[in-house]
Amino acid sequence: MKLDNKIMLITYADSMGKNISELHKILDRHYKKAVGGVHILPFFPSSADRGFAPMRYDVVDEKFGTFEDIEALGKEYYLMFDFMVNHISASSEYYKDFLEKKDDSEYKDFFIRYKDFWDNGEPTVRQTDIIYKRKPRAPYIEARFADGTVEKIWCTFCEEQIDLDITKEKTKKFIADTLREMCRRGAAVIRLDAFAYAVKKQGTSCFFIEPDIWDLLYDIEKIVSEGGAEILPEIHEHYTIPMKIAEKGFWIYDFALPVITLHALYNHTGKYLKSWLEKCPMKQFTTLDTHDGIGIVDVKDLLPDEEIEKVKNQMYSNGANLKMKYSSAAYNNLDIYQVNTTYYSALGDNDDAYLLARAIQFFAPGIPQVYYVGLLAGSNDIELMEKTKNGRDINRHYYTAEDVEQEQSRPVVGKLKELMELRNSHPAFGLDGSIDVKTNDDKITITRSCKGHTITLEANLTSYRFEIIQ
Repeated sequence: MKLDNKIMLITYADSMGKNISELHKILDRHYKKAVGGVHILPFFPSSADRGFAPMRYDVVDEKFGTFEDIEALGKEYYLMFDFMVNHISASSEYYKDFLEKKDDSEYKDFFIRYKDFWDNGEPTVRQTDIIYKRKPRAPYIEARFADGTVEKIWCTFCEEQIDLDITKEKTKKFIADTLREMCRRGAAVIRLDAFAYAVKKQGTSCFFIEPDIWDLLYDIEKIVSEGGAEILPEIHEHYTIPMKIAEKGFWIYDFALPVITLHALYNHTGKYLKSWLEKCPMKQFTTLDTHDGIGIVDVKDLLPDEEIEKVKNQMYSNGANLKMKYSSAAYNNLDIYQVNTTYYSALGDNDDAYLLARAIQFFAPGIPQVYYVGLLAGSNDIELMEKTKNGRDINRHYYTAEDVEQEQSRPVVGKLKELMELRNSHPAFGLDGSIDVKTNDDKITITRSCKGHTITLEANLTSYRFEIIQ
């Protein structure tokens, strides 16, 4: 199936039911009209980061099922696959062969060797300082080869995620072959994870390097468009960067909406929400929650600095069971610019506030994505997080098929489903339509119009009551 203007579910392959086959049955039973697409978070064999350290892309992790299961799901729901353009697993056959054979390895060009990349084999202090990095040092891992030698190899993220050298022909072929296979297996959209880190150049931040990053995106777009698919570059940064990507005609994420919506609901004003809804493009996927935390960096300059600080503090004071330490190094949080919580708990487990947040999302420009925990209005999973000591696991609860069945009896889950079905079926939400937003104190009115059809959301940001007028 091709991309459709219907709500996309984000889920792991084993988070709603134990595998892809069970997920398919759950969707058919409960969400046939509410969900149009599914972003199955990485379902390939992986060595770390819940799938984001892929060892290979030519098979499905046997715990989750097979490509036949993926293709069966794709006949009823348009699918999004993840491609980690920046890195591959340290446990992959490619990297292991490199460690074993070094210069004789057929995969030696896959990886960025410090001795070849830097003029003197090492970056200067200044060069290290200006790199946009996730660790307080130069981004590398020490590769220990079978012959006893040791070299520094570029590694941006965790030690199981080794960066790829996208400038080499061998790597380019690997990327192209993988993308074509994803299209053949039914991907309607390919999400480019961490793509902004993929281009490296001496003397730069090695993050979103222009014009090279555009060459990379256009090359990938050409490959996947031949297979009938779209690309979605993933980036958490100042809103002007996604807007720049949108101006080039690509799909983008709206990662600013989650915090701006929280600000509106906490502070009972639609001032900043109106400004953003009138500014952001139609060709985007909206989110309130994802498998990561709620991003703060994305709203810089969309909210004044003091309002950003205020809404961060309000997440902890208004949120249910939400503590600052859950977004710290003690809980292996990689990014201090994210807050780890479910969206439902960020709103104090308040059904009315949560349903209004979703209504706002569904009226916003773009195609809405709903994370599986959000689909079931899930609260913070403190037990899982304490067990793993991974802050992000607070929002990664495992639901069995029986759990999902039971959750359907909660009014908030049923009402959310009704909102989703309305968003998927009403013609006023066409992406070639328009949006009009009006605010007055704690009142907000959002009207979507397309080809003579209109639908309006009238909401009170204090009582959280709202009405939809068709």
